[in-house]
Amino acid sequence: MAEIFDDRACALGEGPLWHPLRDTLFWFDITANRLLCRGAAGPQDWPLGENTSAAGWIDRDRLLLASETALWVFDIDSGALDRITGLEADNPVTRSNDGRADPWGGFWIGTMGKAAEPGAGAIWRLWRGELRRLYAPITISNAISFTPDRRHAHFADTAKSIVWRVALDPATGWPKGDPAIFLDLGPEGLRPDGAVCDAAGNLWLAEWGTARVSVYGPDGQRRGSHSVGGRHSSCPAFGGPGFGTLFVTTARQGLSPAVLAAEPQNGCTFALAPGATGLAEYQVLL
Repeated sequence: MAEIFDDRACALGEGPLWHPLRDTLFWFDITANRLLCRGAAGPQDWPLGENTSAAGWIDRDRLLLASETALWVFDIDSGALDRITGLEADNPVTRSNDGRADPWGGFWIGTMGKAAEPGAGAIWRLWRGELRRLYAPITISNAISFTPDRRHAHFADTAKSIVWRVALDPATGWPKGDPAIFLDLGPEGLRPDGAVCDAAGNLWLAEWGTARVSVYGPDGQRRGSHSVGGRHSSCPAFGGPGFGTLFVTTARQGLSPAVLAAEPQNGCTFALAPGATGLAEYQVLL
């Protein structure tokens, strides 16, 4: 049973990251331009100057942040931001969305139109100082995740209800070959959002609008679902002792005033015991 981990309701909660050196969960309220966290010291948050959506950890004191215009180094203690490189900075239509560090120390980040304009977004990868566009056009980038054997990456276009899987070069982590459809959720009317792999290689996928996270085996078969207290489950992340807790962000976006009044937990961040074990998020190497 999912319980509220943090009751600060987000308009668009996203990008949960368990920092393995701080035992702290970080996440974003994208449209409120805010970074939040909760650890042993309690809750904390930082205002940001623009839509910011995803993070990776560089070391104990620094995060890589992806915003609507750039990738940044963020100093957790001081709140200072240092720009690394632009991210579609010349395109006011788009912002960053889902992202995650890869096993080689790189960082994958997706973009999308701020109003989900069709085909406005793309999937990018930062590695060893190079930011390279991998896939376009994408309408709503999501589900960026990596199998624990380092052989494949996943990514999704929520608007198409499709999650793809692509092989990765074992030496560099760059994609090799063409992506193949891993999940086509269109026939069920499901919209894939954020995702993460567990230690056994299963994909834990937030399905927007369903108040749940579903588990898919490496063969693409659904193995179960776990209820979450917010209707718009947006992204899961493993953390806690032994990486045995699944944290899930949710959103209030698109819900009516009547629903929000009756269900004020929408937008909160939840935690549950999933009966599975995750892995530490990979370190970003700059």
